[in-house]
Amino acid sequence: MNTFLQIHPDDNVLVALQDLPQGTEVGFNGSTITLLKEVPAKHKFMITDIQTGDPITMYGVLVGKANAPILKGELITTVNIQHDANAFHEKEGSIEWQKPDVSKWKNRTFMGYPRKDGQVGTRNYWLVIPMVFCENRNVSVIKTAFEKGLGFAPTEVYNDQVQDLVSLYKSGDLNAIKTYKATPVTDNTKRNTVFSNIDGVKFLMHEGGCGGTRQDSDALCALLAGYIHHPNVAGATVLSLGCQHAQVSILKDALQKLNPAFDKPVLVFEQQKSSSEFDMLSDAIRDTFLALIEADKQPRQPSPLSKLVIGLECGGSDGFSGISANPAVGHTSDLIVALGGASILSEFPELCGVEQELINRCVEKDTSDKFIRIMRAYESQAESVGSGFYMNPSPGNIKDGLITDAIKSAGAAKKGGISPVVDVLDYTEYVTKPGLNLLCTPGNDVESTSAEVGSGANVVLFTTGLGTPTGNPIAPVVKLATNTKLAKRMPDIIDINTGTIISGEKSIEEMGEEILEYVIRTASGEVKTKAELLNQDDFIPWKRGVSL
Repeated sequence: MNTFLQIHPDDNVLVALQDLPQGTEVGFNGSTITLLKEVPAKHKFMITDIQTGDPITMYGVLVGKANAPILKGELITTVNIQHDANAFHEKEGSIEWQKPDVSKWKNRTFMGYPRKDGQVGTRNYWLVIPMVFCENRNVSVIKTAFEKGLGFAPTEVYNDQVQDLVSLYKSGDLNAIKTYKATPVTDNTKRNTVFSNIDGVKFLMHEGGCGGTRQDSDALCALLAGYIHHPNVAGATVLSLGCQHAQVSILKDALQKLNPAFDKPVLVFEQQKSSSEFDMLSDAIRDTFLALIEADKQPRQPSPLSKLVIGLECGGSDGFSGISANPAVGHTSDLIVALGGASILSEFPELCGVEQELINRCVEKDTSDKFIRIMRAYESQAESVGSGFYMNPSPGNIKDGLITDAIKSAGAAKKGGISPVVDVLDYTEYVTKPGLNLLCTPGNDVESTSAEVGSGANVVLFTTGLGTPTGNPIAPVVKLATNTKLAKRMPDIIDINTGTIISGEKSIEEMGEEILEYVIRTASGEVKTKAELLNQDDFIPWKRGVSL
């Protein structure tokens, strides 16, 4: 295994692939670099001496500048460098892309749920949605009733643990309480024995719909419409209070905008028009059950891989993210695009510094202009509340080697592979074109994942270097570890280990192909992701201008 890596020939820093002690001598380009301090794995050190104000280059792009002179072999830190990134401008040149060889998947299919509008689902869910936070409690009542009644309730291992502890407490055995260990379960979902073709009833509780701006409630309605329109959804039950900003009429308009011929069943119950809360909930449960009977009539069928729409997401990133998991996912994205499918790259604050590359990859100038307009508006909004993209890296990112936003962004963008950009979508806009799509979202993991699924992703690939326990209510989220230590430490969270790229056991291309095979099995229902097994049904709408 190599002990260091130069990511791009133009880089003036090297990445430590393992902990390198102070005094280690590194041979590079015919010269010797002596490390002046310990360089932890994932962190970077200088190839040459540089002066105050000189550029720091990684991935072949500007990622920072020196705050003070930095010596050859010295570790770069938040003290001696600061964020800096290249400016961007209008599209220049044309995009030429050599598609990867996808002949081995030419006749492959996945077992999906075809919908009348041409989309194909990887799961078959019924949704229960509140139009406003006031209805969250009522949604919870329906959730408990359906999960227990239909066999979708998670195994109550923690409830059992509390009961055991209560029994020990009542017996006076405090020592037994201190040494008590619960037994984990490998599958935290019970088998539904009522409906064979329904994967579950899902519930999108949120804190919006009223009390904020009209723009926020309109965006919420558009996001909820995207979920109802989503191919993984057979239909929805909607609970409305009645007086909130997020009116049912706005939701219906959003559905018609997505599909003028929209014909999925949407059951609406408005509490302020009901004779009682009990009657509303009882009617909602009865009518939803009748709808489930119809939804159960849709079996899985062989479907072309061109019907896959893959969300590309990262969270809890580390210094290996841009070397292993992200470029591997990028190759998977290129394979899916070459097969006629679509992929979605989001998290716009984490594209800072690589904008020009993406602009030049846009197929149409109108598309690149839209990207420029959205990026500049987003950055301006962030600055107006006293922030900026440069403040994006989290303490965990910084600890593990991502010390400027541009370093983080250059690695994060690798999830998008090298295929052309066919479309740029603003928040809640839906994917309509096969190929790589850019979607405006914050870098916040759950807000971004929620948005990707709302824009049509029927599988999400989520890379993580630190370990992020998140999922989505209706789309399977495949979690990929950037390093082997994480995969071994959190096996209940991680689906795929890409740390074999760091160790040299596999190439980026080999791992990308392995990921595609896993996606096909997941899309077919042969595999449940760890997020699904743990019931990680995270959903957070974005209030624009607040999140990075």
